[in-house]
Amino acid sequence: MRKFFFIASILFMLIAPLQPVQAQNGEGPVYIVQPGDSLSSIAARFSVTLTELMAANNISDPNQLAAGQQLVIPGLEGVTGILGTEFINFGDSYRSLMRRTQVPESLFKKLNRVVSPSEFYVGVSMIVPVQGENQNNKRISPAIGESVFELAVKNNTNVWALSNINDLDGSWDGLPNDTLFAPGESSGNNTGGLPSAFLSAEIRTLPIKQGGTGVIKITTPPGTTLGGMLVDRPLNFFPNEDGTQVALQGVHALLEPGVYPLRLDATLPDGSKQSYEQFILIISGNYPDDPLLYVDVATIDPASTEPEQQELINLTAPATPTKFWTGDFLSPAISYAESTYFTSRYGNRRTYIGQGTELSINGFHTGLDFGGGDGLPITAPAAGRVIFAGPWTVRGNATVIDHGWGVYSGFWHQSAIQVNVGDMVEKNQVIGLVGGTGRVTGAHLHWELWVNGIQVDPLDWLNQTYP
Repeated sequence: MRKFFFIASILFMLIAPLQPVQAQNGEGPVYIVQPGDSLSSIAARFSVTLTELMAANNISDPNQLAAGQQLVIPGLEGVTGILGTEFINFGDSYRSLMRRTQVPESLFKKLNRVVSPSEFYVGVSMIVPVQGENQNNKRISPAIGESVFELAVKNNTNVWALSNINDLDGSWDGLPNDTLFAPGESSGNNTGGLPSAFLSAEIRTLPIKQGGTGVIKITTPPGTTLGGMLVDRPLNFFPNEDGTQVALQGVHALLEPGVYPLRLDATLPDGSKQSYEQFILIISGNYPDDPLLYVDVATIDPASTEPEQQELINLTAPATPTKFWTGDFLSPAISYAESTYFTSRYGNRRTYIGQGTELSINGFHTGLDFGGGDGLPITAPAAGRVIFAGPWTVRGNATVIDHGWGVYSGFWHQSAIQVNVGDMVEKNQVIGLVGGTGRVTGAHLHWELWVNGIQVDPLDWLNQTYP
């Protein structure tokens, strides 16, 4: 009987409109145009030609497209209603998405041209039919030794309804820690397929780019300890003001674009553990090539560069549990430039050549360069503690500030350092003067930002608030 009703519900979703819409010139489901969409990208996404899409919607100019506009999608026989867009976030999976939305897997695959569940990873945009308000948003998980019947009783629902919603064969078909959906509201903000220890999970600004800063916010039951891994870096979680736990993690500028593992680990107060792992999409930062740079050969000699780089890595490795900064980061050149201008940006691919030799090194620009002459004031972008202040061969007169939570600022090539190791500095406090020491072609300020052991784009931290 349950199979009959399940099959009947699938047929109803395929035949009946998901939601009334205003029909345009053509038949088929309606897609709501999202910011950044183009007519050609929408056509490619649904595997129809641009001509077919324009004809179905009586469009003569493909450039006249606005966010929120409704487009009929031709070629999807048997599918009607409104199609929405969801970015896959941590915890979503084929199974959880089907359970949560009650959209048949065959229909989901048809809309997204998905061949394998391996294509389902964090940061990818998927098309899902909008079926009105979903009443099955409460996430529950059977404990070890707990049956689906016991779980249903505990959550005041019917065992057969619970089995039907989650496509189980019966009350015996539950697996420990499997994410199931039941009638009611979620206890957190996330309704994905995460284990019950993760009440909510949010990864900001998906997909993450090369050189970007991943912000992972998790809500857990009180007393839960979190850990995990992004790509190959262990995550450090800290308590946030809003009650969540937050991890900040940089993504290397030279990391090849693609999909990489993201894992969360939770240790509950009773000592039990829950983990969840999923692939996350890392996209290109689209960094250009800088012109060849001819520099003093001593500044690219591995005998100098490697020990200095290792010292910097060691300095920026600890994750201080105190968060010293509040609010936005400010430009360290704000005191002398009404409108900040950059002479070189983070991530640009670079080749350094030793003057008068064939010695060279390849890499990327690890920070943000500000224009300005000798002697101009450098200010702290945020509060923190000075952990290094002294001369280096490559970086010249350098200062490193620990902002807490694994976030560090570095200021290279100074003509003068005006702070000492151990000093606590405030936002916008003068810490040094612009200069031309170390590996430079002229006087400028180089500001570098490290997040949990990785250099990231400082401009991101000027354009948005972290965490």
